[in-house]
Amino acid sequence: MTQFIEDYALIGNNATCALVGKNGSIDWLSFPRFDSGACLAALLGTKANGFWAIAPEAEHPEVKRRYLPGTLVLETQWTTSEGSVKLLDCMDRRGEHQDVIRVVRGVRGQVKMTMDLALRFDYGTVVPWVSRLEDGRLQAVAGPNRIVVSAPVEMCGEDFRTRSSFTVSEGQDLPFALTWSQSFGGLQPAFDICKALQDVTHAWEKWSSRYYHEGPYSEPILRSLITLKALAHHRTGGIVAAATTSLPEEIGGVRNWDYRFCWLRDSTFTLYALVESGFIEEAREWRDWLIRAIAGDPDQMQIMYGVAGERRLTEFELPELQGYEGSAPVRIGNAASSQIQLDVYGEVLDSLYQARKKGLSKWEAAWSLQKALVSHLEKIWSHPDDGIWEVRGPRRHFVHSKVMAWVAVDRAVRTMQEFHEEGPLDRWIKLRSEIHDEVCRLGFSRDLNSFVQYFGSKELDASVLMMPLVGFLPADDPRMKGTIEAIEKNLIRDGFVARYNNGSGVDGLPGNEGAFLACTFWLADNYVLQGRIDEAREVFERLLSIRNDVGLLAEEYDPKEHRQLGNFPQAFSHLSLVNSAHNLTHPHGDECKPAKHRSVKRHPTEASTH
Repeated sequence: MTQFIEDYALIGNNATCALVGKNGSIDWLSFPRFDSGACLAALLGTKANGFWAIAPEAEHPEVKRRYLPGTLVLETQWTTSEGSVKLLDCMDRRGEHQDVIRVVRGVRGQVKMTMDLALRFDYGTVVPWVSRLEDGRLQAVAGPNRIVVSAPVEMCGEDFRTRSSFTVSEGQDLPFALTWSQSFGGLQPAFDICKALQDVTHAWEKWSSRYYHEGPYSEPILRSLITLKALAHHRTGGIVAAATTSLPEEIGGVRNWDYRFCWLRDSTFTLYALVESGFIEEAREWRDWLIRAIAGDPDQMQIMYGVAGERRLTEFELPELQGYEGSAPVRIGNAASSQIQLDVYGEVLDSLYQARKKGLSKWEAAWSLQKALVSHLEKIWSHPDDGIWEVRGPRRHFVHSKVMAWVAVDRAVRTMQEFHEEGPLDRWIKLRSEIHDEVCRLGFSRDLNSFVQYFGSKELDASVLMMPLVGFLPADDPRMKGTIEAIEKNLIRDGFVARYNNGSGVDGLPGNEGAFLACTFWLADNYVLQGRIDEAREVFERLLSIRNDVGLLAEEYDPKEHRQLGNFPQAFSHLSLVNSAHNLTHPHGDECKPAKHRSVKRHPTEASTH
């Protein structure tokens, strides 16, 4: 039976990651990188596409899960009539070798257990050649990939799977491991799996100890930061948007995308979340990844890149996989990488401006790059684009895109004014005013008393909730008040905010989707800015309540079926959680304003008069 998305938990080693179900089955695992071909892919198919299950033989045992405090080490505890047993799951790296570590720990009585493993490389399509090594370990090889299976129990092959039945007693630890390496490289000897588990636990505890904030939301903030760290690559600094591909935004629908890449749009949110939480080193690594990725001709800047900054992310489909709960197609790569989205200029300029404001060391080439980007934006900001939601319909003059173009110019102006950089200050001040005027003139509907999705439309779009957060207009501006009222009336579904009306046809896709969690966090931020603290807290705590049992969020939520939707866990959702939690932690005075707004105070001469 397919598990709900929220029935999974994340483990990872800062190079790749895996999803572990409540039933003890790892149904998604890629080696050696987040975006590599999966060797366990039952999540998007069937057991025939690869899984690794360790669980009690008993049917329907009582199950409880948690992460060990301050870590990404997952503890699943099952209670049966025979006794109680724990399964500890984590991942590690040893040079070029990568491990999935699973330790079965007897808690009470004697519990009969089973292990069932089906390795299938290249997204569940390639059956490896399995042989037994002299020391009893199993070796599975297919092309460039090799996985060595270590187990303290007897394993046998059956129907191209590896199985074992065993009993664990109180006080007993039984260590299992999968170790990936290149098939043409050296084979490492067996290692101390239990010690590796301890080392991984201590490493996460040490990392988490750098988080020093206190308050009512410190636990969900730290869990979100750990999740964000888990989605960051240890060498490149790139942070992928999610651990998975093709988990659907509508069950049975076609809105299934590959999110194992790095979006520029996430950069500003990431920097705020990390810096505000005290993780300066990670913020610097993400800033440096950003600059490396976009370096070059501004005309060639993409909205997203690979983990190391790769640009070619060609999208294709895998008909061999039936999709999560039949939600096909399963897609690899992302065609949105070739879209034109003007808002990314604003996010990049805002990120680099905020990095300097927060005291990150200056990158000498950064200002030259920023000037080149704004110079290019001068030529194209008035063109239609594909918008923040990466629609696959016609290009339009999206309001959010124009607002973020204003942000790009505004941050360039501020950089010149505050950090005394050289540039065409007067010309860009004039350009900033021109963009602002056009957005207020063409992006606001007097009939709806609201900003709209694109110039001249009558459709609402939750992305305009960003306008106060980036300092474009105050949250108490009458037009923003009207916009929030319109969104409350038309885009809220059972307490959660939809991105837009799917029936408008603007996105060029059939079907519907769930409520978008980041948009709901943005609504809470707007309430904070308007001084509606109780309402902001109500929205925020509603969002906290839909996290799964180990504190994770997907991209979307179905308020009717009460289940999570979309790729999982989703960095954008967790980044928004961190920033909103920080906002609510300081509910008085200027410190209650969202991080973006705090750092971008408007000068008296910039007050909106449009």
